Amino acid sequence: MFGLDLPTIISVAITLVIAITVHEFSHAYAADRLGDMTPRMQGRLTLNPLMHLDPIGSLVFIVAHFGWGRPVLVNPYNLRPPIQISMAIVAAAGPFSNLILALLAAIPIRLGLLPLLDVGRIPNITPSVGDVLVLFILVNLGLMLFNLIPIAPLDGFKIAVGLLPRELADPLAQLETYGPIILLLLLVFGGRIFGLIIGPAQQGLFQLMTGL
Repeated sequence: MFGLDLPTIISVAITLVIAITVHEFSHAYAADRLGDMTPRMQGRLTLNPLMHLDPIGSLVFIVAHFGWGRPVLVNPYNLRPPIQISMAIVAAAGPFSNLILALLAAIPIRLGLLPLLDVGRIPNITPSVGDVLVLFILVNLGLMLFNLIPIAPLDGFKIAVGLLPRELADPLAQLETYGPIILLLLLVFGGRIFGLIIGPAQQGLFQLMTGL
């Protein structure tokens, strides 16, 4: 868990605007390319953060480093067949975009430029460029890994339903209605389990990308 000091809040806010905006835009772009113009008609095919950020989700994100954006509505019947595969691609576009953002932010660190990025800091007021990049990578990796959990309404659910064999996908699809309740219960009573699963993967990927 990150602190709530002012530099960290600023870093999280910057990360929030970019990570969630690109995540939701990627869903919209993938759906549009696969034949569904619903996101385009709703104005979601844009990188304007105001179209993608959810006020409550953003506030929770800044305070607890867990939040959400406005879901992109997709009409699966407009997508190219097979619909299940197209839906899986649309769902995967969001987490994949967070991976790309993390990789891009890791490049200067991997090149050994982190000491040079320790600039722009006003002690106890603003973060340095390096601080922002490190937190940006960690949060994007966390968003990616969390969203890949195969529980509705997370992206991993639609990915699993689209890619698993039908004998496994069909029973899983029937749990979609109960997904939000299951997810909430797991977060409330099994939050440490998520941390034990996502935490090591997040740290491992961070070290692989940055060399730190």
